[in-house]
Amino acid sequence: MTEQVMAHNDTMTGDTESGTETKTPAREEPQAAPAAEDPATLAAELERARAELAENRERLLRVAAEAENTRRRAEQDAATARKFALERFATELLPVRDSLERARAVDRDTAGQALEALFAGVDLTLQLMDSVLEKFAITVIDPAGARFNPDQHQAMSMVESEDVPANHVVEVVQKGFLLNDRLLRPALVVVAKSKS
Repeated sequence: MTEQVMAHNDTMTGDTESGTETKTPAREEPQAAPAAEDPATLAAELERARAELAENRERLLRVAAEAENTRRRAEQDAATARKFALERFATELLPVRDSLERARAVDRDTAGQALEALFAGVDLTLQLMDSVLEKFAITVIDPAGARFNPDQHQAMSMVESEDVPANHVVEVVQKGFLLNDRLLRPALVVVAKSKS
């Protein structure tokens, strides 16, 4: 029986030759992960994060578009300012031209020979002034006989006319001017009206 007890003891210790007892370490249970959040909560947080990302992306695109529009507007404003910088100058210069034109319109037959040189000088001055105005993109509106255009003409009066159709310019009292195709001053005109 002693042999049986020894055999039994050997199987218990797991070491038959050394007689020392070794215990096999017990398998450690893996520690449980911290309590996982509810999948519905995680899905809601993910959805909120996606919505915030989309909102931020949209906000970024709006800011970029606004910056581009501001840059483009500033460029257009600068171009317009350059284009019409001479507007005040041109407005001040036009009455001078008008005076020269009125001087030229004086009946030359009644003025006499002494003034013929003066008229020639006025004609040359007016031609010179017209060429200068043309250099700066200032064009004359001389609508004699043309259809009345309220965008470029200002009616001073209306008269019946047999020679000119209704709503057409009978007489140009004062010529108008455009600066780069923008109205600088309307032409003052007399307009034909229908016969009553």
